[in-house]
Amino acid sequence: MRQLVTTIFAFALCLGPAQAQYANETIKPGQQAPELAFPTPKGDTIKLSDIYKNRYVLIDFWASWCGPCRRANPRLVKMYREYKDKKYEGAKKGFTVLSVSLDQNKEKWEQAIAKDSLEWEYHMSDLGGWNAAPAQIYGVSFVPQAVLIGPDGKVIATYNFAEQAEGELKKRVKSRKKNKA
Repeated sequence: MRQLVTTIFAFALCLGPAQAQYANETIKPGQQAPELAFPTPKGDTIKLSDIYKNRYVLIDFWASWCGPCRRANPRLVKMYREYKDKKYEGAKKGFTVLSVSLDQNKEKWEQAIAKDSLEWEYHMSDLGGWNAAPAQIYGVSFVPQAVLIGPDGKVIATYNFAEQAEGELKKRVKSRKKNKA
């Protein structure tokens, strides 16, 4: 009996942190997306509110030093290529990705963007690492993590991996079928 209780307790200790790691309590579907305005690799500042007007935006929190992020990037690139040119209800400009890096080293951040072919135009970072302001604003405690924003600036959903947003995007693509009366 004692061994059983010890095993259950040990299992609960291991399970608890793993579940807590994936619970973002800061960002909830339906809420207005908090503004992000941070530097690009070129040093210009871009704002989330300028990006999501008339388009869906997938905010992808990642870092060049994050193995799971780097392994997920090819799937994100594939999804971006699949959905960037589709027509969406209520989103004249379609879909894009905003990559938010938790890097501290600008050169490694830029090299990872190039090496992983992150071809979308929107990349930002304050080079604050885990203390990066965007991560604090969005309650990011692990990477990768993603948030899908609608063309109205409201949070649609949060994800552990960016490619999990594909189902939501697929639902929002305009149907090419014409209704017959």
